[in-house]
Amino acid sequence: MDKHTTVDEVRAFHARLMAVASGSDDPRLERAFELVPREAFLGAGPWKIMVNKHYVETPSANPLFVYQNCVVALDAAKGINNGEPFLHARWIGAVAPKKGETIVHIGAGAGYYTALLSMLALPSGHVHAFEIEPALARRASDNLAPFEGVTVVQGDATELTLPNCDLIYVNAGVVSPPGPWLKALRPGGRIIFPWRPSNQLGVALMMTRLETSFKVRLLGPAWFIPCVGASDPAGCVKSPSPLQARSISAAWLVEDRAPDDTATAVCRDVWFSDTPE
Repeated sequence: MDKHTTVDEVRAFHARLMAVASGSDDPRLERAFELVPREAFLGAGPWKIMVNKHYVETPSANPLFVYQNCVVALDAAKGINNGEPFLHARWIGAVAPKKGETIVHIGAGAGYYTALLSMLALPSGHVHAFEIEPALARRASDNLAPFEGVTVVQGDATELTLPNCDLIYVNAGVVSPPGPWLKALRPGGRIIFPWRPSNQLGVALMMTRLETSFKVRLLGPAWFIPCVGASDPAGCVKSPSPLQARSISAAWLVEDRAPDDTATAVCRDVWFSDTPE
């Protein structure tokens, strides 16, 4: 990269990488990453980026430094970050947001990934962004003001009522996915979240609502700060081993069907099996 390289050029290159990392052939995903400036959601630079599990300050406030596959601190004292771009690109590619969909983003932070989701829901879609930290919710409201169809809600998404939706995108570690979240999904709706049923296991789980059950897909490792209200260790009655977690393919709400002998994991409101319905 020479000294004449512009931020727009670097952002376009970054967007191309995100499109490849997503595994998606939807050209809108690359365009969304190209149009939404990450630095606008990070506060004033220099920024603290994570290197080998420690924060390192960027040499200057040049936005070029944030267009790499790194987490950037939003609140370093609390360990709250703007997440890893490759991970989010893969998640977004997997859940495939569509035009006109209603999306719920839980743990919106300062709003960067909310903005990307909102671009993919255009036209006529809507994103409801939940953020429990008041200061971050205020930042998200300011940052997202230019984006269409976005509502920011400050509060605990495990206690508030979610709207009926097509996609729930969760950016905080969950021990037991709340039943009300799953019931908010319309048929064919997807939820993706970092599942932390035990201290030994942290994976990204995608669930798709079927007529009477959920199809489950594991998307690799994922470690996030705990989700307030959904991270009680007692919420998972039976935790899977890493090997068992890789074999999970279906889930049911406990109220709809009691766990049977195929259950590889049992949480408060939902249980998982390696045997499809």
